[in-house]
Amino acid sequence: MRNTLRAAAATGLLAAAGMVALVGSAQPALADTQICETYGSTTIGGRYVVMNNNWGNSATQCINVTSTGFSISQINANKPTNGAPASYPAIYVGCHYSNCSPGTNLPMQISAISSAQTSISYSYVGGTYDAAYDIWMDPTPKTNGVNATEIMIWFNRQGSIQPVGSRVGSASIAGRTWEVWQGNNGGNDVVSYVAPSPISSWSFDAKAFINDVISRGKATTSWYLTSMQAGFEPWIGGQGLAVTAFSASINGGGGGGGGGGGGGGTAGCSATYRTTNSWQGGFQGEVTVRNTGTSGISSWSTTWSGGSATISNLWNGRVTSTSPVTVRNETYNGSLGANATTTYGFTAGGTAPSSVSCTAA
Repeated sequence: MRNTLRAAAATGLLAAAGMVALVGSAQPALADTQICETYGSTTIGGRYVVMNNNWGNSATQCINVTSTGFSISQINANKPTNGAPASYPAIYVGCHYSNCSPGTNLPMQISAISSAQTSISYSYVGGTYDAAYDIWMDPTPKTNGVNATEIMIWFNRQGSIQPVGSRVGSASIAGRTWEVWQGNNGGNDVVSYVAPSPISSWSFDAKAFINDVISRGKATTSWYLTSMQAGFEPWIGGQGLAVTAFSASINGGGGGGGGGGGGGGTAGCSATYRTTNSWQGGFQGEVTVRNTGTSGISSWSTTWSGGSATISNLWNGRVTSTSPVTVRNETYNGSLGANATTTYGFTAGGTAPSSVSCTAA
């Protein structure tokens, strides 16, 4: 597969770097892990995979993996701008060439997805590159090989490069205006959304882009979302480009899968807490809520036990009580299908909870 992909890249067929196979399973990253292996990867935060993915360039490329993302620490890219890029170093959730992120609920049928909340922060330098958020979909729950349709969201475009295919118009999606491009790179369909000016960080629901692609006939709700990835496609230069933060939570309960009870199923949920960062007098953490029942739930509420936390910032949830701390769902992530998960995060002062319980409705 490696040789095949390199040959295709040489002909300029694979402008979508996410098509490259990863070799071997990812290992958890320690702080500031260096990866120089062509297809080397590691995991961070117990949830995401970071991959070097130097698929289109024979020169050495290295990435520095941190606890929240990565930066390109060494690169020797000098590719013609009318062809394919050098590589696609990225962080992702889901499955990419049989390498699935820890605990992922992907692939998930699009009809079962109520939302795909995600957040990304980029750090830019000079050079010729795009900062691309990739979303992969396929008619089957595929965990290996090339998917049928790729969505590329270009947060930044530097230099004389353009997406696969041709521009077909503009669209307003998730509160922003985008150039829309469509084409096929010889292996899969590509729909690209190009920002008119660089976006450094953004939190959004990726389901909005999936819905737009469906309206263009490039997928259906019976297809599966297999992965969501954020990284860079460098053509020239690129040392110092970085993803400084990434999160993604694909929530079930879409279509007919939501709602509690019905059909003789059981309803229930669990909550798992973990600390993601800490400092003198405060910490950052996240809680993953899972539907443990056999039927969908329409809402959930979590209650903290132990600790002495005072929440200062919260995302993907709402505080309804401070003693004890109680957090319930937002309107967009309350519905969860059987075994589906959602995650909320926060920063707080004091000390972390010893446990978190969950109640479903």
